[in-house]
Amino acid sequence: MPSPAPPNDLPPLARLLEIMARLRDPETGCPWDLEQTFATIAPYTVEEAYEVADAIERGDLADLKEELGDLLLQVVFHSRIAEEQGAFGFEDVARAINDKMIRRHPHVFGDASFASGEEQTAAWEAMKAQERAGKGRDQSLLDDVPRGLPALTRAVKLTKRAARVGFDWPNTAFVLEKLREEIAEMEAEIEARDHDALRGELGDVLFVIANLARKLDIEPEDALRSSNAKFVRRFRFIEQALAERGRTPDQSDLEEMDAFWDAAKAAERS
Repeated sequence: MPSPAPPNDLPPLARLLEIMARLRDPETGCPWDLEQTFATIAPYTVEEAYEVADAIERGDLADLKEELGDLLLQVVFHSRIAEEQGAFGFEDVARAINDKMIRRHPHVFGDASFASGEEQTAAWEAMKAQERAGKGRDQSLLDDVPRGLPALTRAVKLTKRAARVGFDWPNTAFVLEKLREEIAEMEAEIEARDHDALRGELGDVLFVIANLARKLDIEPEDALRSSNAKFVRRFRFIEQALAERGRTPDQSDLEEMDAFWDAAKAAERS
């Protein structure tokens, strides 16, 4: 028999924790929630983070509130599974991040001072390095750059980490020269029709582009999201223009659709 929902007069976070405990109750919980593990809900956690970013990109604060709630639920879900295993609970998660933020901001919560944002960033990275060393598990400077990050984002983080010890191109001119070199190598593999080699060369081109974005202080995922949105916007213009003529894209041809694409670009500039 269904049990009543946790009372509304509970503090919102306490109520959320109680809801999750009920969902994971072995006797009366939700079968789907009970089947989940860290691994099975990890993709949802990543998806919810993207949906938060999407709401921010669209400037939709009402949606952002909802998406932040969905992301918080993921934290609560992981914490509940860990608590059931006797590893840690939600309070331990909150306590750990509280301690980390205080430790990493000695200029706010202590008596340290920094002359510039650059000096503060250097101190922050030094503290992170000390924390990694204290865990005693990293053998490489790159070991704790998460493998689950989007590939472009991970490329930026890997090269940013290497740049800290001087392994970096001096400026964007060198990066552009390397990009031209990698494009030439990719073109050679296109001619050779070696698909495996071509995959590697295309990856090298993307990796250098991620480096170029880092040098230009542009987040490549943000830039690509913007270009994706632009493509969607202009293609919808094509669809609308054709619909007004009683046709669909598959009833058109490239020349006509290109003309409408150019019209969409011109409309955006005006």
